[in-house]
Amino acid sequence: MAAPEIPKKQKAAIYDNPGTVSTKVVEIDVPEPGPGEVLINLYVTVDIVDLKYHWTHSGVCHSDFGIMQNSWKMLPFPTQPGQVGGHEGVGKIVKLGPGAESSGLKIGDRVGIKWISSACGNCPPCQAGSDGLCFNQRISGYYTPGTFQQYTLGPANYVTPIPDGLASDEAAPLLCAGVTVYSALKRSNARPGQWVVISGAGGGLGHLAVQLASKGMGLRVIGIDHGSKEEFVKSSGAEHFVDLTKFPNDDQGVAIGDHVKSLADGLGAHAVIVCTAANAAYAQSVPLLRFNGTVVCVGVPEHDPQPISTAFPGKLITTHATITGSAVGNRTEAIEALNFAARGVIKSHFRTEKMEALTSVFKEMEEGKVQGRVVLDLS
Repeated sequence: MAAPEIPKKQKAAIYDNPGTVSTKVVEIDVPEPGPGEVLINLYVTVDIVDLKYHWTHSGVCHSDFGIMQNSWKMLPFPTQPGQVGGHEGVGKIVKLGPGAESSGLKIGDRVGIKWISSACGNCPPCQAGSDGLCFNQRISGYYTPGTFQQYTLGPANYVTPIPDGLASDEAAPLLCAGVTVYSALKRSNARPGQWVVISGAGGGLGHLAVQLASKGMGLRVIGIDHGSKEEFVKSSGAEHFVDLTKFPNDDQGVAIGDHVKSLADGLGAHAVIVCTAANAAYAQSVPLLRFNGTVVCVGVPEHDPQPISTAFPGKLITTHATITGSAVGNRTEAIEALNFAARGVIKSHFRTEKMEALTSVFKEMEEGKVQGRVVLDLS
């Protein structure tokens, strides 16, 4: 495929006032790929052979909200004004930097940018296959300009190939949400036929976790979320739904725990995947388990950190319960998650918005009104 003409300028959505819910669409320079990098067109590409336009996209994640709001205390420095956010970008390569051709990539290849935009490949986590924990990682939309722009850079050895037949807008949310919950489900060690609770089952991560668990991994799913999301969660594959609003002031999870146990053989869940960032959901997670059960922490609570209030040593000891964390998965899990979607096993529920609507999307996210995901059309 012939190399397309690349403009000098592009549109980008920046965090103009970090710490608040505010973004601004501005014009910035199109970057030049350095050694080992590729330049990816995230807004529209032209297939010279078929004379067709292919629209490409970026997903919007709750992690972007946390970075914009400066609400994640674990990050090493505050987000600076002018930061281009985003980390779920799908586009086509339009230029190769020096040495990038050795990766086997070529102009016209469709690839994705993930939360971890680059990993060193040499540190102990990378050598152990945990590149999502790389000591030298770079987070897209925080350390580097992200995917809320029309062109972005990515390391040729770490961008993710997008399967043929999977639409770009469907692929975008899987580059973070999909691979994250897939990795978490694997870390839970739940086996086919066992019960798994998905907390936050109607959200961006949760609805994909429900599908992967029930349709892709043979698990029996109990979804927990606001009552307004019951139909959505059940249509995603949950066998049972628990309306968390029916358990007010249940801070220690006693009542909701008893209810979940009644649904799961009278014993409780083999695993609980906490996809929401609410501290209350973490407090309720441990009482949902049966013996030998595992809580997997996925959603990152904002502001000052709080411990899981129900994680009493005596309880963990007498039930052999496990509490573990799961960051975004590795490069292999990203490819596996995309292949689930390419085969039609899972499908991201999303709506598409223009770049100029990003602030209003974040406001919906703040109010907990988003079902599934939002994907930006960056044209």
